[in-house]
Amino acid sequence: MGVIVSAIIVNFNAGFLLRESIDSLLACSLSIEVIVVDNASTDGSIDALGYQPEIIIIKNDKNLGFSAACNVGIKAASADYLLFLNPDCYIASAAMCQLLDYLKINDQVGMVGGTLIGSDGAEQGGGRRAVPTPWRTLVRVTGLTRFSGRWPRLFENYHLHNNPLPAKSIEVEAISGACMLVTRKAIEDVGLWDEGYFLHCEDLDYCMRFRANGWKIAFVPDARIVHQQGACSRTRPMFVEWHKHKGMMRFYRKFFYHQYPAVLMVLVALGVWLHFSCVASYYTFKRVARFLGFERGL
Repeated sequence: MGVIVSAIIVNFNAGFLLRESIDSLLACSLSIEVIVVDNASTDGSIDALGYQPEIIIIKNDKNLGFSAACNVGIKAASADYLLFLNPDCYIASAAMCQLLDYLKINDQVGMVGGTLIGSDGAEQGGGRRAVPTPWRTLVRVTGLTRFSGRWPRLFENYHLHNNPLPAKSIEVEAISGACMLVTRKAIEDVGLWDEGYFLHCEDLDYCMRFRANGWKIAFVPDARIVHQQGACSRTRPMFVEWHKHKGMMRFYRKFFYHQYPAVLMVLVALGVWLHFSCVASYYTFKRVARFLGFERGL
């Protein structure tokens, strides 16, 4: 039997998590080829994999970012179904089969995801979500989501994980790139990931483009994926935050610049960079405090 799923994992210094993520894929009851696209890791995580015929390793000379690395993986994939999986995610065979079966019986669905579960057993954000339009972002930042109970359509929160899990699979506006199963047919129609994003918001972009081309996006609640969120980015928080906020601005400009009043877009931009300033100040303070504490300990 040929390869059913090509699993693409973008790695950058994921350490032992990469090995565990791959092991979860190889333990599935499906024929899966694992494609690891390494963005010039320096932690030995690639060398630790050794040689296995089921694993294709592609080493980039530098860190190309998530989108560009995903595109490298797509070009190397051979299956009709492509799974984009973060190296800090573990997917069981049952969940993998549930996602695949849903795509097979729903021709109009081009992308499907499951419930992201943290180490505490609680659902994480991102697995199911509404698109964070400029209005929704402004509503969330200003705290107007408190009125969502009375006026849900006007003041809804785009973080849907705060809502009860649906009893069955549903159509959603967006899922997370941490675990995203996509049909090759849809990719050929929509195109590759936008390499203008380095890290973060590229999955929202892809979801927007899929829906714009008429492809539905589904969320399968019973398919549970363990996600150690942030485990691969803890060593470089400022780097991650910079690209996250930069990606947000690219996303807003690309999809909403001509749909919303200029004053609202300016407010959103100010909010994004103000938030980044606060986050940057926090990490700078922590770094200085740690340094001073070390000095006192000498």
